[in-house]
Amino acid sequence: MMRRRGMPLVRVAATTAVVAGTAGAVSHHQQQKYASQNAAAQQQQDMAYQQGVADAQAQQQQYAPPPPPAPVAAPAPAPAAAGADLTAQLQQLAQLHNAGVLSDEEFAAAKQKLLAG
Repeated sequence: MMRRRGMPLVRVAATTAVVAGTAGAVSHHQQQKYASQNAAAQQQQDMAYQQGVADAQAQQQQYAPPPPPAPVAAPAPAPAAAGADLTAQLQQLAQLHNAGVLSDEEFAAAKQKLLAG
């Protein structure tokens, strides 16, 4: 009989198993390392985003125009000249509404008050 040269089959199988196990462990370690790095980078991005949002809100509040002054109650129309005065006052309310001084609700309330007399 001829004798084989080299490693016996069991030894080759054992060596292959050790190499495969080591490669799997190294691969798992690298995956954990990369996942940890990605999580840290994501956390930094989230923190930077939150800081940017806070800065933008602070800047917006700093440069926001002041709130419009409270609407002055329109004086009650004089009973003698109701037709001409009423039209002029409604036009004045409309101008204030179009200029943005009065909101829709304020305009509607003032108009209702004028029309109710």
